[in-house]
Amino acid sequence: MDEPNEAPENRELYALLNLSPEASDEEIRRAYRQWAQAYHPDKYQSPHMKDIATENFQRICEAYEILSDSNKRQIYDIYGMEGVNSGLELGATLNRAEEIKAELERLKRMKEREKMAAHFRSSGTILANMSLPHCLNGDGLFRGMAMTSEIQSDLSKRDAITIGGNLAVDGNEGGGAATAVFRHQISEASSVELVASAGLRALVGVQASRTLSSHSAATMGLALSLQDGSLNLSNLWTRQLSETASGHIQLALGTQSSIAVGWQKKDERRSASGEVKFGTGSFDTSVHYTHRFSPKSLGCIGGRVGSSSLEIEVGGGRKISKFSTVRWLYTIGIQGIFWKFELHRGGQKLIIPILLTKHLNPVFASGALVVPASMYFLLKKFIIKPYYLRRNKQKALEKDEKTSSQVKEARAAAEKAQKLQENVANRKRNKQLETGGLVIMRALYGNERVLCNLNSSSETSLESTSEVIDVTIPLNFLVNDSGQLKLHEGVKKSGIMGFCDPCPGEPKQLYIEYAYAGNEYKVSVGDYEELIIPQGNHRI
Repeated sequence: MDEPNEAPENRELYALLNLSPEASDEEIRRAYRQWAQAYHPDKYQSPHMKDIATENFQRICEAYEILSDSNKRQIYDIYGMEGVNSGLELGATLNRAEEIKAELERLKRMKEREKMAAHFRSSGTILANMSLPHCLNGDGLFRGMAMTSEIQSDLSKRDAITIGGNLAVDGNEGGGAATAVFRHQISEASSVELVASAGLRALVGVQASRTLSSHSAATMGLALSLQDGSLNLSNLWTRQLSETASGHIQLALGTQSSIAVGWQKKDERRSASGEVKFGTGSFDTSVHYTHRFSPKSLGCIGGRVGSSSLEIEVGGGRKISKFSTVRWLYTIGIQGIFWKFELHRGGQKLIIPILLTKHLNPVFASGALVVPASMYFLLKKFIIKPYYLRRNKQKALEKDEKTSSQVKEARAAAEKAQKLQENVANRKRNKQLETGGLVIMRALYGNERVLCNLNSSSETSLESTSEVIDVTIPLNFLVNDSGQLKLHEGVKKSGIMGFCDPCPGEPKQLYIEYAYAGNEYKVSVGDYEELIIPQGNHRI
């Protein structure tokens, strides 16, 4: 069971000084003086205790340095320690939280752009065509190969350059081309691109794009072929039809004139697209649908009908790592029956279409679909799924070990803090006993489920569980001279000095048994709830 998502963030420093998030400057100074006096290293003679005091005194000083500075405090309240440590420098004009937030976002965007500009972004595709009939006839398995690659780099905030190339071999023929694209961002709504290509399709061109409104954009391009001197004009209009759907119209005029109308719809679990294209003496229609069954697996189906094509394609894919995905596709059409294997990793793709047969035999077509699909499900059930279960179990164990190590370190830090608090806590406790004031008899903090069983359990050694920590000393330490104890609302109690989080990710509770004026009391409060004692309704 996870902790509530609506839990307040960025409150650890307030918990450390036992302050409300709305504390005034005077309350912050007063809390700092109190805690600094209690943890000052000069108070301790033992080298071991002096080291513990120094460590905790530094935490107190850091908290005071941030909370006593109005600008740093606002940044901390919005973004926590990440914002404080980000290097954000505030001027006199940044007085409101909205201004600070906007400035911090600007700084983050600038750092992201600098990081992106420092690295090249590359993408590429390798296509290897194979043919089983040709292999059986002794002509070899490979029938052709094509490779494309491009590298993009930001030259400045407005300028970027892309350099790419492609090579293709089909039988005894082959060729290639190299392309360079320079892009300049004129404004937030407009950009222009200069294109030059050498090789089989040598050309020069220019392309301009503009955002017409919040829902539509247009692109116009003009290209001059260096081989035959022909001009080609292209226009593309796109419009956002809804939050998840968009449509486009594309018009090309030149040696290969055409018009195409298409749409695309995509959400978290499914995507669909379609296009109808008419050219000089030809037409082509295609649709494609993909459904994501889980974050790691998907299925897809598509079809294509045109003047020279008729095919149906089905298949699926699986994410095998953070950056890698594999896919298998089955295609049947007038050109034959194909298998297609794809490996996607980052911006790189490896695509291997395999022609199984050019003859549309119903038995062979059924077998080519059913056999590999059955093999996949068998592999998934008996090999793939058990492997991932073992791997996830191992990762869970490693995470538990890491969490356990962190909890041990936090417990050790809490125990050190309690050693420093012990003398003052005992002195306050004895004083309260003499006057019949507030005395914390027993206080436990930890897993809500464990502590809720306290009333119905006969066990008296709950302190020994790994999900609960004894915080009797810190609470006695926090009792004021008036015989009262207050823990502020909206502040996670694990951040209080002498506390720690004994069960990360689990809902937590604070259980207290206390005595006041000769009577016994007990109370339980949630991790972020306010606590004020003594109160009459807590009496046993």
